[in-house]
Amino acid sequence: MSRMNPDLDRLQPYPFEKLALLKQGVTPPAGLEHISLGIGEPKHPAPPFVLDVLRENLDKVSVYPTTVGMLELRQSMADWCTRRFKLQEGSLSAERHMLPVNGTREAIFAFAQAAIQRSPDALLMMPDPFYQIYEGAAYLSGAEPYYLPCLPEHGFIPDYDAIPADVWKRTQLLFVCSPGNPTGAVHNMAQLKKLIALADEYDFIIASDECYSELYFDEEKPPVGLLQACAELGRHDYRNCVVFHSLSKRSNLPGLRSGFIAGDAKLIEPFLLYRTYHGGAMQIQHQLASIAAWNDEAHVLENRSQYRHKFDAAIKILSPVLDVKTPEASFYLWTPTPIDDDLFTRGLFEQQHLTVLPGRYLSRPMADGRLPGAGFVRMALVATVSEVIEAAERIRRYVESL
Repeated sequence: MSRMNPDLDRLQPYPFEKLALLKQGVTPPAGLEHISLGIGEPKHPAPPFVLDVLRENLDKVSVYPTTVGMLELRQSMADWCTRRFKLQEGSLSAERHMLPVNGTREAIFAFAQAAIQRSPDALLMMPDPFYQIYEGAAYLSGAEPYYLPCLPEHGFIPDYDAIPADVWKRTQLLFVCSPGNPTGAVHNMAQLKKLIALADEYDFIIASDECYSELYFDEEKPPVGLLQACAELGRHDYRNCVVFHSLSKRSNLPGLRSGFIAGDAKLIEPFLLYRTYHGGAMQIQHQLASIAAWNDEAHVLENRSQYRHKFDAAIKILSPVLDVKTPEASFYLWTPTPIDDDLFTRGLFEQQHLTVLPGRYLSRPMADGRLPGAGFVRMALVATVSEVIEAAERIRRYVESL
């Protein structure tokens, strides 16, 4: 008999495991170099000044870091968050409202373990299609996942008005992903304020994954955030609300594993206690490099400029054959396919040596059996400009061949 946690058996294979099986036995054209738009791993160069800080502080590997992190780091994160989301000066304190994390993936998972009060009817809400960590976090915390379909008719935002009161009553934690992975859809201010009102009424926590918030295309309209909605409501204690931010996408530093959770001090304090047992203190040289990254916006502006150029080029090539639109934010094209998304993905790899991700692998069935992610593929425009243009031309040739 296994002595491991039986909830581990409820975890589904990760999307990229399914993708590897889909491509098994397929021989792509040898004359074409492989191009991957499948994984959302930024390929733009890391900011040189951040790498300089890392090199200059390699001797810090001889020092144990603390879980709470350096005050200077927490202050740089609080200052950035206050500037970016127009928060009341001093309302987001480095001492009480901020906690550095080794990448938001582990923090999102860990937060659910600390937040869920185990009971037979506990629900953890999440968007569908989704970042699969949300689902795993639900199962391992002892909650049941409750999927919120993100459909085209609602702009790929969940229809929160359709959720029955008895479901809200059982909800302990709601994961919001805005800008969304994979759709790029952004919650507006009214939608966030509605969720805050629901959290007040039914007493649940909102955890907003905002890791794509700095990849947007209109410099006059940056995506709004959950703490920003709190500030507009005069809720400067950020009650029941936390947000996750990361340097992975904003600063092209996925390997640094650096981000933060911020919000309600009454949630941050027990989460810090959990993390002192759970582990995962950020290395000091990484903390110092992160301070440099959070304090600079010039490299982020340049990053957005590169993505804007790639999206413009790809959409110009693809729009005659596919229904492609620039998302509100993120670096994903969430694109309807003319045939089943898994068949589309396999055929594209077989004929053009190009990888995308089937939307069905990011989704779970609705009550009527439909998969909200089916019929779409996710294309991560993370490669170089020339590779993205070449990829778009190959996709167009493939679609025209169908």
